[in-house]
Amino acid sequence: MSVPARISLATLGVADLDRATAFYQALGWPLSSASVPGEVSFFNTEGGLLALWGAYALAGDAAVDNPGGPPGFRGLALAVNVGSEKEVDEAFATVGEAGGTITKPPEHTEWGGYSGYFADPDGHLWEIAYNPGWPIGDDGRPRLP
Repeated sequence: MSVPARISLATLGVADLDRATAFYQALGWPLSSASVPGEVSFFNTEGGLLALWGAYALAGDAAVDNPGGPPGFRGLALAVNVGSEKEVDEAFATVGEAGGTITKPPEHTEWGGYSGYFADPDGHLWEIAYNPGWPIGDDGRPRLP
């Protein structure tokens, strides 16, 4: 069997589950009733599921070292694509109100789009982007050519 080409769940290791959960709720993301208070938070999104789990618990489950290492660039960014430049700006306003750190304010890109980056309270990078070549489908996911 091959590995299915899909992302079902993204799990972020966090230092403070309550703080991280409050941040994503402040963005307007719906917390799933499958969450276990104090242990793991799940959010339903249009593209898949997002989980927040203690960094040490996640590292132990994955059998990796240095779960509490210094925050910094992890070589990974998650993205939310939206349908217009206005939606990018509105999303960044919400990020700022929720306490996110804007690492790169939205700007026009060389590929004809409009995007910027922010970090959540644990330093996980997110891009919010409008790409005119990737229309947003009825399911909220961008459609690649």
